[in-house]
Parts: sequence; C-alpha cells; structure tokens
Amino acid sequence: MKKLSGFTLIELMIVVVIIGILASIAYPSYVDYITKSNRSEAHAALMRVANLQEQYYLDNKAYTTDLKELGLSASPFTTEHGIYEVSSAGTSSFTVSAKALGSQATRDTSCGTITITDTGVKGPGGCW
Repeated sequence: MKKLSGFTLIELMIVVVIIGILASIAYPSYVDYITKSNRSEAHAALMRVANLQEQYYLDNKAYTTDLKELGLSASPFTTEHGIYEVSSAGTSSFTVSAKALGSQATRDTSCGTITITDTGVKGPGGCW
C-alpha cells in the first residue's frame, strides 16, 4: 500500500491563522514606526530653515517670512518626500512650522504641526 505525503487542509488553515495573528500584531507597530520616522524629515527641514533665518538676521537685522529670500525654492515649501509643508512667520522673531500632509496628517494627529521658534522652543512636546 502506497502512503500519501503532504499537508492536510487543517494544517494549512492553522498556518494561515498563525500568519494572520502575527500580521495583525505587526502591522500597527509598523505603521506607528513609519509615522514617527517621517517626523525626522520635518525636524531636518525645521532646523535648516531656523539656521537660514539666523544667517538672514545677521545680514538684515530682521527675519523674513518669504522663504525664497533664504535661498529655498518656494514659500512655503514642501519637504523632500512631500510629507510636510514648511512655512515661517514673523520678522522681529520667527516661528517655523511644518504641517503634515496626506497620510502623515491622518496618521499623526497629535503632531500634525511641528514648530520651532527663534529662541529654540520646540513644540508640541512629544513630537521632538
């Protein structure tokens, strides 16, 4: 008598269930990680604009609201991957803000807008 080898349907269904459970645990963690890592693009853009504002202040004794005067392509401008829109406000002091766009805005509601001021105050607290 010849013995058949292979997997039964029950064994395959158990494997599918295990993979589903692992995916349901891993996916939310992955999305949270991506959301937090996208903030680094905003941080880099904010620090760059803040540094350019300080250089501009040394030359002109005032800050600018037009980011084109800082040598950037547009005012406001979009970050490299299009995740944040960066703008600046104020002439005697400044606040640079990065507003989340697209899926980043829907996933990261607590840090939808990240800011830094001329005195170095960063906000909101948990976003830096």
